Order: sequence, then C-alpha cells, then structure tokens
Amino acid sequence: MGHLKQRTLITATERLRDQVAHALRAALISGELHPGEVYSAPQLAEDFGISATPVREAMLDLAREGLVEPVRNKGFRVTEVNERDLDQYTEIRTLIEVPTTGRVTRTAAREDLEALRPVAEEIVRAARDHDLIGYLEADRRFHLTLLALSGNERLVETVGDLRKRSRLYGLTALDRRGELIPSAEEHLELLDLMLAGDAEGAEQCMARHLGHVRSLWAKGSSDKDS
Repeated sequence: MGHLKQRTLITATERLRDQVAHALRAALISGELHPGEVYSAPQLAEDFGISATPVREAMLDLAREGLVEPVRNKGFRVTEVNERDLDQYTEIRTLIEVPTTGRVTRTAAREDLEALRPVAEEIVRAARDHDLIGYLEADRRFHLTLLALSGNERLVETVGDLRKRSRLYGLTALDRRGELIPSAEEHLELLDLMLAGDAEGAEQCMARHLGHVRSLWAKGSSDKDS
C-alpha cells in the first residue's frame, strides 16, 4: 500500500480498465513505479481503491505494450530498458523512418502533410506544459501518421512496437531540464521541410531528430544514476 498517489479514475466516457492503464502509465513516467520491481494487482488495486480485476486487465494491456512483464504467482515486473536495447531500437527506427520520410515527402498530398501541423503544435505545447502523457501521445500520433502515408501498415506496426518499448526512458529527467522542448520543436521543422518538398532535408532532419532523442535518453540515464 502507498505505492501510488491518490488519483481520480472515474469518468463517464472511459472504461475503468482504460483509466487504470492511463494512470499506471503516468506512474511509470513519474517514477512512482520502478523498473525491475514487481507489483501485484491487489496491491495496486488497494492504492486505487477499486477491485483487482480492472487493475489486472490494465496490467495485461501494459504487458502487451512491453512496459511490464507477468511474473507467475506474484504480479507484474516493470520492464527495464538498457543502453544496448536503446541503441538497437534507435538503429531500427532510423533504418525505417529516415528513408520513409523522404518517400512520403515526394509522394504525399499537401493536405495530408498539413493535417500533421496541429499534432506537431500539440507536441510542443505538451512539452511546454510538462504534460508527459500528452507529449507521448501526440508524438506517437505524429510519427505513426506520417509513416502511414507510405501505405505500409506493417511498417507502422513495427515502429509503433519499438516506440512502446522505449518511450518512457528518462522522460521525467528530460522534462525537468526543459530538454523536451527543443526535441518537440523539431517536428515543426521536419514538417516545414516536407511541405517545401525538400526530401533530402527532411531525411536529414528525421535522422538528426532520432539521434537527438537517443542522446537525450542517455542524459536521462545519467541523471537517474547520479
């Protein structure tokens, strides 16, 4: 008991399972739930003041996202991400997203690219407001919607899975230092290059953005170790 701060879960439009999953993601980002530690559904349900069933269902959702893993007869362990994992995730994303960005720049309709601008602005706004859940959600929508313009659904699924496995790493420390804002603004720069038809520039921007994200993860790790 006492692992999570008191949270308001009930709204009229969301299933309790979804609300719990959202609250658990927030707890992972804030550091209230620690990588490597095991948490039981009854234990967390007591913190929330609800039954264990929706908590167990929510944890299974997070397990499918790679954020936790089941531990037989004990509960769920928060997944740890190491430097080698992050390097490999970044390498695969770079191999996929950089050339796809160039191809989409050459082939996508202007109105489809323009539709990404509100999402890019939402990313920047969330970074400035320290809204980490909002930042992650808007960043996910931007990247996956951009990739979807390629017409390759399997490609989108692959990058979506990689993002789920790495997205929480060091985010709180980066937000504290204000380093999420420059990374967020790169989405607007990328979009402007794509709208200008500069495929080579867009590829370079995407490569720089992914490299920037990886370097920020490294700094986040240093902060946690210090």
